[in-house]
Amino acid sequence: MQEINWQAEVEKRKEELLQDLQSLIAIKSVLDEKRGTPNAPLGEQVKEALDFMLNLGRKDGFTEKNVDNLAGHVEFGSGEELVGILCHVDVVPEGDGWTTAPFGGEIKDGKIFGRGAIDDKGPTMAAYYAMKIVKELGLPLHKRVRMIIGTDEESEWRCVDRYFEKEEMPAVGFAPDADFPIIFAEKGIADFDVVQQSDEPAQGRSGDLIVHSFEAGRRYNMVPDYAKAAVTVNCGQTEVIQSYRAFVDEHGLDDRSYIDNGRLILELKGVSAHGMEPDLGKNAGLYLAEFLAGRELDKKAAHFFQFTSRFFFEESRGRKLGIDYSDKITGDLTINVGKLAFHEDTGGRLGLNMRYPVTFQLEEQKALLTERLAEERFKIENFSDSPPHHVDQDHPFIQTLCEVYEEQTGEKAELLSIGGGTYARSLKTGVAFGALFPGREDVAHQKDEYMFIEDLLKATAIYAQTIWELAGKK
Repeated sequence: MQEINWQAEVEKRKEELLQDLQSLIAIKSVLDEKRGTPNAPLGEQVKEALDFMLNLGRKDGFTEKNVDNLAGHVEFGSGEELVGILCHVDVVPEGDGWTTAPFGGEIKDGKIFGRGAIDDKGPTMAAYYAMKIVKELGLPLHKRVRMIIGTDEESEWRCVDRYFEKEEMPAVGFAPDADFPIIFAEKGIADFDVVQQSDEPAQGRSGDLIVHSFEAGRRYNMVPDYAKAAVTVNCGQTEVIQSYRAFVDEHGLDDRSYIDNGRLILELKGVSAHGMEPDLGKNAGLYLAEFLAGRELDKKAAHFFQFTSRFFFEESRGRKLGIDYSDKITGDLTINVGKLAFHEDTGGRLGLNMRYPVTFQLEEQKALLTERLAEERFKIENFSDSPPHHVDQDHPFIQTLCEVYEEQTGEKAELLSIGGGTYARSLKTGVAFGALFPGREDVAHQKDEYMFIEDLLKATAIYAQTIWELAGKK
């Protein structure tokens, strides 16, 4: 068979690809359960984006299927074995500060702009056109190729959960929803609450400060950038405020303090970051907790804030909890304190996001952690877990992706591991494969999100050759 110039085949379809991507970006497919219906459980526009891809597949001669209006697929080829490509068409809210229309798909300066341009509508369209190229070239396949389209990746993954309850698991597959070259390992992700067990009475308390309430963070997987506490001062109020401002200045943070109904309100601004690497941010909740822990507090508050300070302040690796761990595949275990709360009547709780290496013995370590927390009069509640994912680097599937990437780019295909989670972990043998190239800024979830058109076309060529290598060649 004559050698195929995959990049040239992509260039022939460039304008059509961009037009279809602009149409997909124009759909504001943000989760909207409040206005969901049986036919559109996650919102009308999320369903519209799913329908757009399914209708595109039908028009181009693929087999298509809708699975409970939560997911769907387009498929071609023949054979018993199935190759999967897992994509998603839902996006996060646009937010503020855009200089282009968030759902306009504007093309300028060699880029296409819009929410979802890089996460994940651009890569989805690249993978779709890769399938289309292989189909239109009439190449003989001995396996089926199926693009599985999710609609809830940015939230709870109900789409792929439902999909694989009803549909076939691909033998191998990739998710074009992360970085090139190849992400072959992803840490496990556990969310849980650590809850104070204190019988200290709410009344009759003593201390320089009486803490009435304290709150920071709303998501397990984000470093909180704002914290607030309401306290009664039983000592010199001016000294407390001065001490607070000195503490904040020492750590390079921003603060605000004021009196409200006789109580001193302390506010603190930190720096947000993704929970997969807490050290990239400044946890406002932990900093405010650290300040409070250094004061003379009422007993219930002292118990909570001193525990928080001792085990979590400037400590993201679980060392003081005795669960620190690292392996050569995925690196360090990390702990992000994403939610912090204390109330004078009910006590305190911390919401933790733990990302653990693939060789970490979760159940054994969880049991030991439970014992250690009990000694401190705390307990675990609301534990949920997404197990780690790993494909052996010597697997023929991995080797095929490496060969294609190197042939198309001329660059070495380094294998990567991440603390985040992609759809690849929903497959038994799956990896994340692009579409962000090395050296490019990751602008997913940011204002003015974009994808370089050059990268879009290059990714399409990579995916087209990958499909042919996996499903066509014997």
